[in-house]
Amino acid sequence: MSRSLIIGAAFVDIVLELPKLPSSGQDVTANFRKYNIGGSAFNVYGALQYAEQPADLFVPVGNGQYADMVRAQMQRAKISEKLSISTGDNGWDLSFVEPNGERTFVTIQGVEQQWRPEWFDNINVKDYQYFYLSGYEMEDPKTANVILDGLANRRSDSYLLFDVSPRVSYLSPKIMARLLTQHVIVHANQDEVGELLGNGSNLAGKITQVNQRTNAPVLVTLGEAGTLYYHDGKQEKITAEKNRVVNTIGAGDTYCGGIIAGLSQGMSMIDAIKFGTHLASLVVGQETSSLINH
Repeated sequence: MSRSLIIGAAFVDIVLELPKLPSSGQDVTANFRKYNIGGSAFNVYGALQYAEQPADLFVPVGNGQYADMVRAQMQRAKISEKLSISTGDNGWDLSFVEPNGERTFVTIQGVEQQWRPEWFDNINVKDYQYFYLSGYEMEDPKTANVILDGLANRRSDSYLLFDVSPRVSYLSPKIMARLLTQHVIVHANQDEVGELLGNGSNLAGKITQVNQRTNAPVLVTLGEAGTLYYHDGKQEKITAEKNRVVNTIGAGDTYCGGIIAGLSQGMSMIDAIKFGTHLASLVVGQETSSLINH
């Protein structure tokens, strides 16, 4: 059975409900819903834990009120703490949820943007078959290079799932060039994939270019329309699984985690996408953003 390493951040989401996002200068009233332990990596790990697939959560946990909340949740969920950091608190965000379940974030960053080369001394990257990495951790070139240097010695038969993120336009061309290499599975929505590789190509052209660089599948999520899967000149559309939408926080992360969990079990990529789609449908139908202790 393959083991996976989920790299990134654990955040505290302060979730607020409001009827509509305000325009600049407006004053609106929101309802506090809850504190939620999230972050892309945390939510991805939740899918693997739910699927009972072996994985390690590689996120920094610092010192401070938000780090204490993250640590307490990890202890409740029996998640091993691989990175105990003393240089600051974990990040947090305001998560605004509208009646249709759509969410908007305002993020205050923490230790998850302070990556150091010595942190990788805590693990052996050759122990892992699959890796997860979000574009959120790639925005700062220094942090991005530290993480990519740490992954440089991974096994030649391993795969990295790169979840592009809405911040893709802030990634430098040099970092993007380091990312889009062999055995990197790229996941993006339609808007995000349009930002890849700069200007000059239509959507189909960019998907083809990414696939040629990575020699690995490109997955483009289409919302309710499902997923467009492309590899080696062939494409297939996988339909979405319907569920009542309570909130969309963590759906994309859980989708990625489900794909890794499926591949870890020996599923084909198509079946792994279907499995990820199923787990994402579970998350959008619940209050919390993760399947941890579901």
